[in-house]
Amino acid sequence: MSQYKVAVIVGSLRKDSFNRKLAHAIERMAPEGFSFEEIAIDALPLYNQDADGNEVEAVKRFRAQIAAADALLFVTPEYNRSISGVLKNALDQGSRPYGQSVWGGKPGAVLGVSVGAIGTALAQQHLRNILAYLDVPLLGQPEMFIQAKDGLFNDDGSIGEGSREFLQGWLHRYVEWVKKHAV
Repeated sequence: MSQYKVAVIVGSLRKDSFNRKLAHAIERMAPEGFSFEEIAIDALPLYNQDADGNEVEAVKRFRAQIAAADALLFVTPEYNRSISGVLKNALDQGSRPYGQSVWGGKPGAVLGVSVGAIGTALAQQHLRNILAYLDVPLLGQPEMFIQAKDGLFNDDGSIGEGSREFLQGWLHRYVEWVKKHAV
């Protein structure tokens, strides 16, 4: 495969989200042959099994965008030591109706940033548990528990000098993971 399309799911709706900023900075660092597209989750209604087979347009569009991707990148905040409700809802919308999940088999990775000293470690672990059930083969190492500190981002939104090499190394591993596992 010469071109890889990565669906980026940011688990935050906040306009000035650190995680959205991180996702966009990672996208800017992507090598040739990789395109990243953030898939919006803000218009998805709460999952209700009664809607299976009769989904609203926002759910159909979301599922089609995920299905069209070669790989997945989850950028999650940590809310109350877990993932956000909107992210869980997006995962549920993509996994239903039962037996028609759009997640399965797509190589993925998880990362996140927060102001806390442990970054988003607990949210990432919860997300990894869910994604394992959804049959998303995940990049295991290196893990990315990033603390939002001065200098993480430059004024133009790129990754600051002190973190650039670390994040570039992670991205290199992710790219290799996708190349190895994308079908």
